[in-house]
Amino acid sequence: MAKILAAMSGGVDSSVAAAVLLEQGHEVVAAYMKNWINEENIVGDCPWQQDIEDARAVSETLGIEFRVVNLMEDYRERVVNYLLAGYQAGVTPNPDVMCNREIKFGVFLDYALEQGFSAVATGHYAQVWQGEGGESHLGRGLDPEKDQTYFLALLRQAQAARARFPIGGMLKSEVRARAAALGLATAGKKDSQGICFIGQVKMSDFLRAFVADAPGPMVTLEGRRLGEHRGLHLHTLGQRKGLGIASNVYKEAYVVVEKRPETRELVLAFDRRDTPQLYAVAAVVGSVSWVGAAREQGGRLLVQPRYRCPGQAAEVRPLGEGKWRVVFDEPQRALSPGQICAFYEGRELLGGGIFEQIERAS
Repeated sequence: MAKILAAMSGGVDSSVAAAVLLEQGHEVVAAYMKNWINEENIVGDCPWQQDIEDARAVSETLGIEFRVVNLMEDYRERVVNYLLAGYQAGVTPNPDVMCNREIKFGVFLDYALEQGFSAVATGHYAQVWQGEGGESHLGRGLDPEKDQTYFLALLRQAQAARARFPIGGMLKSEVRARAAALGLATAGKKDSQGICFIGQVKMSDFLRAFVADAPGPMVTLEGRRLGEHRGLHLHTLGQRKGLGIASNVYKEAYVVVEKRPETRELVLAFDRRDTPQLYAVAAVVGSVSWVGAAREQGGRLLVQPRYRCPGQAAEVRPLGEGKWRVVFDEPQRALSPGQICAFYEGRELLGGGIFEQIERAS
């Protein structure tokens, strides 16, 4: 049996994860990661105080030690600054993925090891197992509606080896039922819908608190002016809502298909299957890391270009220097530089990287 530090967020998933570890006979200590926005609370409504109380109440019910770990400076440096820099550069970053690699299985894992723990457990819907050679593998969670392996795509082997996902083999309904049976305070608590350090606030509102507006024209592919935007960083490729531009007489909505930093133009087109710039046939993925041994040869893989998107069949080839070219069997809608691309073989997560270049359908 192992000594495990369970990351307790104040939600039902992490609560049951800790309970499952106890049932398995492990020595468990619960820890709430106190992040940056919790203290400064510049924008948004992150109910961190209630989350801490809920996590503490669960720990008391389970009879385990509870502690709060302050990671605010690390969040600012490794997650928030990454998020802001990405949007300012015109790409679409994914703070959840970076949080997992840099915080939960980064500085939090380092803290756990320094404190004498052998592993860190979270409430992710994912599964981890050891291969014949002792290497660690990551796979999709049993619940197809809750699988979160996409957000673990940038984990490295050393991190996966110390990761524990106790509820990965459970359905969400089973998790809630287990929490209720144990009388846990979080049994009926709603799932968090936002990024914790942002809280219950729109990404655009969060960005406005830190990035100055940089207005520019909204134009069609033909160059016709449609209106004005407040900043390219407030928009993403494929965006339909919040543009303030009416649909045409055929009820076709405008969608963002391009951002031009040099002229500050936000390019819109109608959301059609044959709209130029909207669909991608291939992409270059950089900063690629593999959960297991680094791959040197290309081949056929399943590629997941965004969360809640089924794996897409693709041909993947190495370009060198951590870059891979991905050619999709079917064109993919509204891919954007900065997004995460996860690689799978069946249900196993092999690794992932960051979209750097997108090749649009002609």
